Amino acid sequence: SLAAALMLMTAGDFSNRRAPGFSLADSHYQQHDPQDYRGQVLIVDIMATGCPTCIHLADVLVQVKAKYGNKLGIISVLTAPDNFDTGDRFAVAHGITWPIVFDSGQMIASYLKVTPANPQVHFPHLFLIDGDGTIRNDFEGTEDKALTVEGLSTEIERLMK
Repeated sequence: SLAAALMLMTAGDFSNRRAPGFSLADSHYQQHDPQDYRGQVLIVDIMATGCPTCIHLADVLVQVKAKYGNKLGIISVLTAPDNFDTGDRFAVAHGITWPIVFDSGQMIASYLKVTPANPQVHFPHLFLIDGDGTIRNDFEGTEDKALTVEGLSTEIERLMK
Protein backbone atom coordinates (compact mmCIF):
# COMPACT_ATOMS: atom_id res chain seq x y z
CA SER A 1 0.00 0.00 0.00
CA LEU A 2 1.01 3.61 -0.43
CA ALA A 3 0.89 4.20 3.34
CA ALA A 4 3.31 1.32 3.91
CA ALA A 5 5.63 2.64 1.21
CA LEU A 6 5.59 6.13 2.71
CA MET A 7 6.32 4.71 6.15
CA LEU A 8 9.42 3.04 4.75
CA MET A 9 10.73 6.29 3.30
CA THR A 10 11.51 7.73 6.72
CA ALA A 11 14.79 6.25 7.89
CA GLY A 12 14.88 4.71 11.34
CA ASP A 13 17.03 5.68 14.30
CA PHE A 14 19.89 3.40 13.26
CA SER A 15 20.17 4.51 9.60
CA ASN A 16 22.38 6.79 7.52
CA ARG A 17 25.68 5.43 8.81
CA ARG A 18 28.22 2.90 7.61
CA ALA A 19 26.98 -0.61 8.37
CA PRO A 20 29.15 -2.07 11.13
CA GLY A 21 31.38 -4.83 9.80
CA PHE A 22 31.13 -8.41 11.00
CA SER A 23 32.02 -11.93 10.02
CA LEU A 24 29.73 -14.56 11.50
CA ALA A 25 29.45 -18.31 10.91
CA ASP A 26 26.44 -20.30 9.76
CA SER A 27 25.79 -23.85 10.96
CA HIS A 28 28.31 -25.18 8.40
CA TYR A 29 30.97 -22.86 9.89
CA GLN A 30 31.04 -20.77 6.72
CA GLN A 31 31.73 -17.11 7.44
CA HIS A 32 29.40 -14.40 6.12
CA ASP A 33 30.47 -10.77 5.90
CA PRO A 34 28.55 -7.73 4.56
CA GLN A 35 31.62 -6.94 2.41
CA ASP A 36 30.75 -10.03 0.35
CA TYR A 37 27.63 -8.15 -0.82
CA ARG A 38 29.31 -4.89 -1.93
CA GLY A 39 27.62 -3.50 -5.01
CA GLN A 40 24.22 -5.01 -4.19
CA VAL A 41 21.46 -4.27 -1.75
CA LEU A 42 21.80 -6.30 1.46
CA ILE A 43 19.16 -6.95 4.10
CA VAL A 44 20.47 -7.79 7.56
CA ASP A 45 17.62 -9.39 9.51
CA ILE A 46 18.12 -9.66 13.27
CA MET A 47 15.57 -12.22 14.42
CA ALA A 48 14.54 -14.96 16.84
CA THR A 49 12.96 -18.23 15.72
CA GLY A 50 10.26 -18.14 18.41
CA CYS A 51 9.06 -14.61 17.72
CA PRO A 52 5.70 -14.51 15.83
CA THR A 53 6.57 -11.25 14.01
CA CYS A 54 9.90 -12.80 12.94
CA ILE A 55 8.07 -15.80 11.52
CA HIS A 56 5.78 -13.51 9.50
CA LEU A 57 8.77 -11.46 8.33
CA ALA A 58 10.68 -14.60 7.27
CA ASP A 59 7.78 -15.52 4.99
CA VAL A 60 7.78 -11.97 3.52
CA LEU A 61 11.56 -12.13 2.98
CA VAL A 62 11.26 -15.47 1.16
CA GLN A 63 8.89 -13.77 -1.32
CA VAL A 64 11.15 -10.71 -1.64
CA LYS A 65 14.22 -12.92 -2.26
CA ALA A 66 12.29 -14.87 -4.92
CA LYS A 67 11.42 -11.57 -6.63
CA TYR A 68 15.01 -10.19 -6.74
CA GLY A 69 17.13 -13.36 -6.74
CA ASN A 70 20.88 -12.72 -6.81
CA LYS A 71 20.38 -8.94 -7.06
CA LEU A 72 19.50 -8.95 -3.34
CA GLY A 73 21.54 -10.32 -0.47
CA ILE A 74 20.01 -11.34 2.86
CA ILE A 75 21.72 -12.43 6.06
CA SER A 76 19.59 -13.44 9.04
CA VAL A 77 21.22 -13.18 12.46
CA LEU A 78 20.27 -15.21 15.54
CA THR A 79 21.49 -14.99 19.11
CA ALA A 80 20.89 -17.03 22.29
CA PRO A 81 18.68 -18.79 23.21
CA ASP A 82 18.61 -19.72 19.49
CA ASN A 83 21.45 -21.82 18.13
CA PHE A 84 22.51 -23.49 14.86
CA ASP A 85 19.97 -26.27 15.35
CA THR A 86 16.97 -23.95 15.86
CA GLY A 87 18.19 -21.81 12.95
CA ASP A 88 18.49 -24.80 10.60
CA ARG A 89 15.02 -26.07 11.56
CA PHE A 90 13.58 -22.58 11.00
CA ALA A 91 15.27 -22.35 7.57
CA VAL A 92 13.79 -25.69 6.48
CA ALA A 93 10.33 -24.86 7.84
CA HIS A 94 10.20 -21.52 6.00
CA GLY A 95 12.14 -22.30 2.82
CA ILE A 96 14.99 -19.91 3.65
CA THR A 97 17.86 -20.18 1.17
CA TRP A 98 20.12 -17.38 2.48
CA PRO A 99 22.59 -17.68 5.35
CA ILE A 100 21.40 -17.73 8.94
CA VAL A 101 24.34 -16.84 11.15
CA PHE A 102 24.80 -16.88 14.91
CA ASP A 103 25.98 -13.91 16.98
CA SER A 104 26.89 -13.98 20.66
CA GLY A 105 25.57 -10.42 20.96
CA GLN A 106 28.35 -8.06 19.92
CA MET A 107 27.26 -7.63 16.28
CA ILE A 108 23.64 -7.11 17.30
CA ALA A 109 24.75 -4.58 19.92
CA SER A 110 26.71 -2.61 17.31
CA TYR A 111 23.81 -2.52 14.84
CA LEU A 112 21.22 -1.60 17.49
CA LYS A 113 23.55 0.77 19.39
CA VAL A 114 23.03 -1.13 22.65
CA THR A 115 24.52 0.66 25.66
CA PRO A 116 23.83 0.57 29.41
CA ALA A 117 21.54 3.58 28.79
CA ASN A 118 19.86 1.79 25.84
CA PRO A 119 19.91 -1.90 26.82
CA GLN A 120 16.92 -3.05 24.78
CA VAL A 121 16.92 -5.35 21.78
CA HIS A 122 13.63 -5.94 19.96
CA PHE A 123 13.11 -8.67 17.37
CA PRO A 124 12.89 -8.57 14.47
CA HIS A 125 14.97 -5.62 13.34
CA LEU A 126 15.67 -5.23 9.65
CA PHE A 127 18.49 -3.18 8.13
CA LEU A 128 18.59 -2.18 4.46
CA ILE A 129 22.17 -1.60 3.33
CA ASP A 130 23.02 -0.07 -0.04
CA GLY A 131 25.74 -1.24 -2.43
CA ASP A 132 28.26 1.11 -0.80
CA GLY A 133 27.75 -0.42 2.65
CA THR A 134 25.64 2.36 4.15
CA ILE A 135 22.54 1.58 6.21
CA ARG A 136 19.77 3.41 4.33
CA ASN A 137 16.81 2.25 6.36
CA ASP A 138 15.94 0.10 9.32
CA PHE A 139 12.75 -0.95 10.98
CA GLU A 140 11.67 -2.78 14.03
CA GLY A 141 9.19 -5.53 13.31
CA THR A 142 6.56 -4.24 15.68
CA GLU A 143 4.96 -2.36 12.76
CA ASP A 144 3.82 -5.24 10.55
CA LYS A 145 2.23 -3.02 7.91
CA ALA A 146 5.64 -1.64 6.87
CA LEU A 147 7.18 -5.07 6.43
CA THR A 148 5.28 -6.28 3.38
CA VAL A 149 6.53 -7.54 0.02
CA GLU A 150 5.26 -4.31 -1.59
CA GLY A 151 6.76 -2.02 1.05
CA LEU A 152 10.17 -3.70 1.01
CA SER A 153 10.17 -3.87 -2.81
CA THR A 154 9.62 -0.10 -3.02
CA GLU A 155 12.57 0.48 -0.72
CA ILE A 156 14.85 -2.08 -2.43
CA GLU A 157 14.14 -0.62 -5.86
CA ARG A 158 14.96 2.84 -4.60
CA LEU A 159 18.34 1.55 -3.39
CA MET A 160 19.04 -0.34 -6.62
CA LYS A 161 18.90 2.86 -8.71
